[in-house]
Amino acid sequence: MSRHKSKAIPGRNLRLADQIQKDLAGIIQREIDTTRAGLITLSGVELSTDYAHAKVYFTVLGAEPEAATTLLNEKAGWLHSQLYKLLHIHTVPTLRFFHDEQIARGIEMSILIDRANRSGPHSGVPDEPEDQS
Repeated sequence: MSRHKSKAIPGRNLRLADQIQKDLAGIIQREIDTTRAGLITLSGVELSTDYAHAKVYFTVLGAEPEAATTLLNEKAGWLHSQLYKLLHIHTVPTLRFFHDEQIARGIEMSILIDRANRSGPHSGVPDEPEDQS
């Protein structure tokens, strides 16, 4: 699932955002020790219309999101330089990392819906009486 916003060349923006997400995920997996920051998964990239800035969204498992946010933003300059080596474009966007709250909210909503479905008609609330006429 990717998130993208753009008013400039939409196809190029989407392709570039997807490529940045793919390349960053590989670099983070291979090159950064994330043991204290948990298992990090990139969930989307939003590029500014001039491609100068990128918001990179991630989820984390096994650690607090703040630890991963701190680690990734501390490594943003280095990650930018690694992207520069991989992407063959004139301007590589500066990177800012954000914990993706949407996925966590979606999981919470799914859990609530499952609970409501399980409790269903047996939740202790009496059914409407049937018409005996």
